[in-house]
Amino acid sequence: METEITLNKDGILLEGRLGLQKQSRAVVITHPHPLYGGDMNNAVVSVLADAYAHEGWTTLRFNFRGTGGSRGQFEDGIGEQDDVQAAIEFLKNKGYPRIELAGYSFGAWVLTGWSRNNRGHPHRLILVAPPVAFIDFDRQAAIPGLAHVFTGSLDDLAPPFQIQSALPHWQPDARLSVIQGADHSFWGHFQALQRLVAETVR
Repeated sequence: METEITLNKDGILLEGRLGLQKQSRAVVITHPHPLYGGDMNNAVVSVLADAYAHEGWTTLRFNFRGTGGSRGQFEDGIGEQDDVQAAIEFLKNKGYPRIELAGYSFGAWVLTGWSRNNRGHPHRLILVAPPVAFIDFDRQAAIPGLAHVFTGSLDDLAPPFQIQSALPHWQPDARLSVIQGADHSFWGHFQALQRLVAETVR
């Protein structure tokens, strides 16, 4: 069960949902591009929340500024990094010693930017379908904390071969999992994605 919460970042109120567990682990989950209909209710975001919850993690998903009932306006991934920080601070204040970050599509790009701007952070990152063919991810720059990337074999926005070539620069120890037959939406492959993510965070 998730409960509705409000995050506050410098006076900008963001709507979110918190799925409480008894464990000491929590994850912040970020959603796809709001200008293309993405929000925290996205099916893949729900799959990520279910995967983590199944393994006993507290989950926090929220709408970026200007999305749904969140105040403010779209800020091209820059202000959205502040939203991620607000979510992390919320969980820290709740006493969670271990916090992971998981983002899908645009949400993966926002987490990448946040990670690079907060080098030395202690959080592990999981990126789902990072749209390297749509947004500049800087394939030569490290992504601190990156642990795992998931994409579909038919994803034209997050092509496996482009991610594979970037991975040694992003994080040499990070792994790539490719779901055969899946495109960017993972439609028809939600169970496979949930199973793989659950195995990764177990």
